[in-house]
Amino acid sequence: MGAKVIVIGSGLGGLAAAATAQARGHQVTVLERNAWLGGKAAVLNMPSPDGRGNFRFDMGPTILTVPRVLRRIFAEAGRDQQKEMPLIRLDPQWRCFFDGSKQIDLIENVQDMARLMDEFAPGGPNGAGYESFQRVARHLHKVSEKFFFWKPVEGIGDTLNLGDNFKPNVLRDVMALRMGQTVAKVIRGHVPNEQLAQMLDHFTQYVGSSPYLAPAVLCSIGDMQASEGVWYPVGGTRATAEGLANLAASLGADLRTNAEVTDIEIVGGAVRSVTANGERIACDALISNMDAIRTYTELVKGNASQRYAKKYEPACSGIVLYLGLNRRYEHLAHHDFVFSRDAEEEFDAIYRKGEPAPDPTAYLAAPSGTDPSVAPEGGEALYVLVHTPYLRPHHDWSKMFPAYRQKILDKLKRTAGMEDIESRIVCESQLTPVDIHNRYKVLNGAIYGLASHGSFTGAFKPSNRSKAIKGLYLAGGAAHPGPGMPMVMMSGWIAADALDRDLGGRGMSPEAELAGRREADLPAAAE
Repeated sequence: MGAKVIVIGSGLGGLAAAATAQARGHQVTVLERNAWLGGKAAVLNMPSPDGRGNFRFDMGPTILTVPRVLRRIFAEAGRDQQKEMPLIRLDPQWRCFFDGSKQIDLIENVQDMARLMDEFAPGGPNGAGYESFQRVARHLHKVSEKFFFWKPVEGIGDTLNLGDNFKPNVLRDVMALRMGQTVAKVIRGHVPNEQLAQMLDHFTQYVGSSPYLAPAVLCSIGDMQASEGVWYPVGGTRATAEGLANLAASLGADLRTNAEVTDIEIVGGAVRSVTANGERIACDALISNMDAIRTYTELVKGNASQRYAKKYEPACSGIVLYLGLNRRYEHLAHHDFVFSRDAEEEFDAIYRKGEPAPDPTAYLAAPSGTDPSVAPEGGEALYVLVHTPYLRPHHDWSKMFPAYRQKILDKLKRTAGMEDIESRIVCESQLTPVDIHNRYKVLNGAIYGLASHGSFTGAFKPSNRSKAIKGLYLAGGAAHPGPGMPMVMMSGWIAADALDRDLGGRGMSPEAELAGRREADLPAAAE
């Protein structure tokens, strides 16, 4: 019989942790404060006013990369992820719209993408520069896999063996991290065209951070996307949450909704129980999928909470529009970016000044071409996300929202060829930073947990194994390795794996180890 494990929260990180820990033989109870499982990976259904059907929206994340994280979690239970939760590969990965009616697709194949870049900006070094950028990204991905992924990390000392620091191969890997450089600097050193660079900047939008402040190691996201693809779970992102929840439940985990944890009992520096809805529930270990900083400040409290509260800054927040359209736009891809006129102006407003951008970039998900079930025939369930600063005391979104909504719609009309969008909207809903803060219990409305800012140490987040409290583990976008669907699910796996190892569990199976490897690291026999 394994340990009694409590998981606070059922976001993708919490569900990944629950499934992994239960597969390792522990008895898991998930306590979710909301009425649904899945956290931000929730679903919104709105009926069409003409009675022709429903519009279905993924409310939170919509882009899935690095699917081997899911494969490993399912393989922990001896299950085949693609059979139980099928994925569709998307290419083009994004369609990009710029002022002046300029447009380019981001496609998976690096050489073909380089040719498209040279057609977009002829006469420059952009295509060759993109290929060299991807070589840098590939090496950074390899170094990240070696030193940062699949293990609990909070700082450089947690992942580099001091005794190895002067070995040539370790020194090469450390130098490859380009510590002291930012994502924007690395990108523009290879791809000087400002619009193409702006497209590549948005790899950092998976982590809710500015490319002008984020460390160069995050360029590795470029290779993760080029080498491992962009995917759509059949049924939408919601299917990922449902797949993980079903996996955990089928293994015997107890998944409880409407169960809010209000206290952690800590005795002698170790977790002993939690209190949910007034009930004390004893446990041997605890995985918190609640925001890491709010876990420390609201549940752990004391000296540890003060240290973590001072150390980290929230990532950005956002406005999300859920627009039911009576006609789809045929020129949109599944994923689209409608870019701002000036990247530096936009990021400076959001991340330095703490104000909404005067001309924002809008991310669109238009999934009906891939999945017609999301809207009545001929319609579209259009998801529009614009990043904003995390909540500041002077922001009153009840007053700010109407004007900013119009600014977003005007941007789509002007830059994305959607001049008649307002006449196509038949139903609508939205989330503001205040809604996100209250609905998901995140830090200051931050969508992506903690900002990845700082050219030396910006990639580091609170460790999945608490350094302050024995038996406390952390999962989610505000824990290592950070935000974005695959990283959040990896954080859950890391938390469960660390817990299992600390309690003398059975560890990862060879099948799970193989399932989570990069394709480049697979043995020749498996190719």
